[in-house]
Amino acid sequence: MKMKKMSSLLSFLLILVLVFSLAGCKTQPVEAPQETPKEAPKEAEAPKEAETVEFPVRPINYILPFDAGGESDITARMQQQPLEGILDTSIVVQYKPGGGGALGWQELVTGIEPDGYNIMGSNLPHIILQPLVREDAGYETDELVPIYYFQATSNVLAVSKDSQFNTVDEFVEYAKANPGAVTLGGSGSYSANHLGVLVFNKVAGIETTYIPETGSGGAVPQLLGGHVQGLMTYTTMGINHKDDIKILAVAAEERVPSLPDVPTFKELGYDYVEGAYRGISGPPGLPDEIINILADAFAEVNKQPEYKKQMEEMGFEVLDFDPEESKELITDRKAYYEVILRDLELID
Repeated sequence: MKMKKMSSLLSFLLILVLVFSLAGCKTQPVEAPQETPKEAPKEAEAPKEAETVEFPVRPINYILPFDAGGESDITARMQQQPLEGILDTSIVVQYKPGGGGALGWQELVTGIEPDGYNIMGSNLPHIILQPLVREDAGYETDELVPIYYFQATSNVLAVSKDSQFNTVDEFVEYAKANPGAVTLGGSGSYSANHLGVLVFNKVAGIETTYIPETGSGGAVPQLLGGHVQGLMTYTTMGINHKDDIKILAVAAEERVPSLPDVPTFKELGYDYVEGAYRGISGPPGLPDEIINILADAFAEVNKQPEYKKQMEEMGFEVLDFDPEESKELITDRKAYYEVILRDLELID
């Protein structure tokens, strides 16, 4: 009996403990999940300013792939002082003649850093004809980076003052009677002068012998010294040496203002128009920022009234072809020269 009572008491105590334990457990309220606060919209970042190129910070070498004294040299010397004022640095004119300009252009595309401190005169049709006709000119036309094309000159046929020839017809008549005997000097191989001789030979039905020099300035002494019978040169040489030579005709569409008394070949019945374009180019990889700085400087020179007046008086036609326009000029002239070279059977 005692055991039963004891057992009942223990059971009662256990129940009490259980009840009090449960009573001590408070239910914790469940908090609603809090929304992550949205980040305030970021302010639009201001666009970064284009990095400016510090150029130039030292002298610029203006390299000519011809001898001194020719049209490229005359132009560079005329541009030198204005460019120094615009670019606030020295412009050093240098010469690297050879191969009608090919030696210099080969170096431009293979051995010059594209930093803008070495730029080179570039001439049409030279930079187009040489890679087309020669097996290995040492460069390709498209490797030269055009910066600006700024002047042009037409070809002229010139003889010495004491020459027996006073007209183109007299010259042609003699050349027909003496095939290959007449020698004509000019500026380089596969240049505007060389192409001019080849085209004129075909148009006139004659055969002459072309003697290339390393620049038009070097060709004049050959004529004055009696080493050649005539020159296929440029308007500028005709004007510069007007006291020593006779200009028989100019290969332009119309008479040149600085040579008003000289007839065009077309006037005389010869369908022959040819000449050279001149500009400045850089090496492959030249950054656009530097190209534009240089192009703007050459454009600024062309705007100077005194410079333009002097250039025109010397027989130059002042041109303004920016980098993109220069590329288009080269493309257009390449198509034109390819037709001529095929007609002359110099390329397939």
